[in-house]
Parts: sequence; structure tokens; C-alpha cells
Amino acid sequence: MTSEAHSTAPHPSLRFASLFSGCGGLDLGFIQAGLTPVAAFDIWPLAIENYRRNIGDHAHVLDLSNGRLPTPIECDIVVAGSPCQGFSTAGKRELNDPRNHLLQAAVKIAISTKPKVIVFENVLGILQGSHKKYWDLAHKKLQLSGYKTDTLIIDARNTGTPQSRKRAFLIAWDKSISFDSKIEPRQSLNLIDSLKGVSMLPNHEPRVFELGSNEHKIAKKIMPGQKLCNVRGGNASVHTWNIPEVFGQTTKEEKEVLYSIMKLRRRVRRRTYGDADPVAPEDINLDLNRNSNKDIKSLIQKGYLREIDGYVDLKNTFNGKYRRAIEDGSSYTVDTRFGDPRCFLHPVEHRGFSVREAARIQGFPDNYIFHGPIIEQFRLVGNAVPPSMGLAIGRMIIKAITGSHNG
Repeated sequence: MTSEAHSTAPHPSLRFASLFSGCGGLDLGFIQAGLTPVAAFDIWPLAIENYRRNIGDHAHVLDLSNGRLPTPIECDIVVAGSPCQGFSTAGKRELNDPRNHLLQAAVKIAISTKPKVIVFENVLGILQGSHKKYWDLAHKKLQLSGYKTDTLIIDARNTGTPQSRKRAFLIAWDKSISFDSKIEPRQSLNLIDSLKGVSMLPNHEPRVFELGSNEHKIAKKIMPGQKLCNVRGGNASVHTWNIPEVFGQTTKEEKEVLYSIMKLRRRVRRRTYGDADPVAPEDINLDLNRNSNKDIKSLIQKGYLREIDGYVDLKNTFNGKYRRAIEDGSSYTVDTRFGDPRCFLHPVEHRGFSVREAARIQGFPDNYIFHGPIIEQFRLVGNAVPPSMGLAIGRMIIKAITGSHNG
């Protein structure tokens, strides 16, 4: 089934195959640009089920780790969004994570297919530190196979999608093509406008906090542009000690100690790793110019501080929960946790987002219906590439190959 929102002035002669397609976010954008899909592959059965229900029956469950397809495919473009978890700065970033090697499997398949243009997508973490070797190796293999290559960094906000989401794209093209690897920027809606009219749509089942619950009390304290955060100062951070009805009362002197630790844990460093260290009580006393030992002991008993080998540190050292984006701005990046209101709050209501709202922010059309357990639906949406990014790249490819693009 192909949604009516998917097609615009097609170029049926320009065909593409999709590797690690997920539920088809990037593919939707290519289709919207006018490109024709011939095959899509992913190892996750639920993703392929959703792809087939919403886009087409050319999608198949397949393990691509061996770098081979069961049968050759003829196409003009190969696109691949290999797994990003091993490269993401939100994860452990283990250099030899087996998922990191899947990029090279995609390179092998793409080269063997001999398309005119190849596109690889991943998180910006793949360009940082030792992990960049995987990206550089992909460039090298493609260049040795006769392609010209370039790295393009795209912010979803520049493609018409209301979220802060940057992704790295490796573009490779046949030397016979004159390729300009620049996208045409599009203005996006603001966040609140993108969420209008979802109440009667499928996949709209937001998690609402129970009135009077601790979660509801916390949400009421978080204003647009703020988050619950104990390790940063400034107006954007709401500290647990400023929500006494949930976390417990503190005195003026105890708050002074907490702010001192918040500052000193990043300033007085003893270790060469991490971004903060537990603080020595004597450093707190020097900073406050008084003896704070009684307050420190009280804060430990109240659960605000913890002792670590003679030092003290904040007990809650998270750098942002209950994030609430500004309604007339852009959303935070939609990830697999986007359905958890303890991570992300609706911009104006004391609740989390629904799958439909997350899909709206990602740029999926309303007639793309997600299936499966709710938590898995959020995984599908969060792992997807915004279709608007696919649309921008698809138009760029069409312009390069045909000398024109769709409006």
C-alpha cells in the first residue's frame, strides 16, 4: 500500500534499493521526491511488517551482516542507514561493537550493485574520535571502486522538520555525474503547530500523569525550555531541591552547599575521565567560607548527597529529565525514549508525547499507521530517519542525474 502523500512527479527510470531500511523513514522521503523503490531490507521483522503495510511489499527481512544479497538488484541508487548505537554519544561507544562493522557490509553490497549514487546515513558520533575510522574506510573503499565521495551534515530543521536532529551522510557518485552535494533548505513548522489536530488520529495514546502524582508535581515545575537537572546552573535547569513537595525540604544553608557542590564537582578535578568528580568537604568549606559539615550530613540523610571514599557528590547527577521544549521552537531529537514523559514532556500539557505526535515531529504522514506494542512503535519512530531528510537528498540526487528536480 502506498500512501497518497508519498508521490510527486515520479522519475520511474530512477530506482533505489534500501539497506537497513527500518520502517522506511528515509525511503518515504525518496519516494516523495519521485524515486521508485525496488527493494528494502532490514533484520527487524516488526520494522519490515510496518514498512510493508504502509509503503510496499518490496521490503524483506534479511540479515545483511555478511555483505551479500540473495539475488542481484538493478538500481540507480543504494541508500543505507546502518545501525548507529555503537557510534552514538548517548551509548557506551565501544569501538569494536559488532554493529559498527555493518557499515562496511553495506559498502560491500552497494559497490557490488554498481549504482550511480550511494548514500550512507549515521549519527554524528561516527565522525568523532577513533570511531571515525569506520567512516574513513567507507570513503576509501568507495573511491577505490571509482566513486567520488563527500560527507554532508544535515540538520532536520533545515529540511522542514521541527526538531533538532543532525545526521551525517556519506554521498558517493559515479564520476560521470556532476554532483552538487548541497540540499535546498526548507523552513519548518514550529513544534506546537506540528502537533495540531492529532486527537482523533491513529497512534495517539499519550501517557498522562495521574493528578497529584510525583510525576505530575514535577511536570508542573518544568517550564518550556527547561529540564530537571542537578548538575547545571542557569534558568534552563530546575533542581530537585527546588521541588521540595517531591524531593524533600532543604534549608537556605543546605541549598548553598548543593550549589557549591554543583559548581566544584566540575571545577576541582582529580580524575582524567568523565566530566565531574566527587567533592572534598574541605573544598566546600573553603568555597562557602564556613563549616558546612552539619549541612552535608543532613543532606546525606535527606537523600540529596552520597558519600564516596571521604568525598561527597550529588545523589542525582542526571543532566536532564522531564525536558520540555519551547512550543514555538523546535523539538528535542526524537529518539527511542521519546514516549517516556520522564524524559520528554509535551510543550504545553503535563504529559508525554503519543506515537502519532512523535511521528509528526519526525515528518511521517498521518496515513502511516504504526503497528506493534507501544514501546516498539516508539522504537520504530525514534530509529527512523526523518522523511524530510530523504526528500531533500532525493531531490539532490534527481537534480544531479537528470539535471532537474521536483518542486
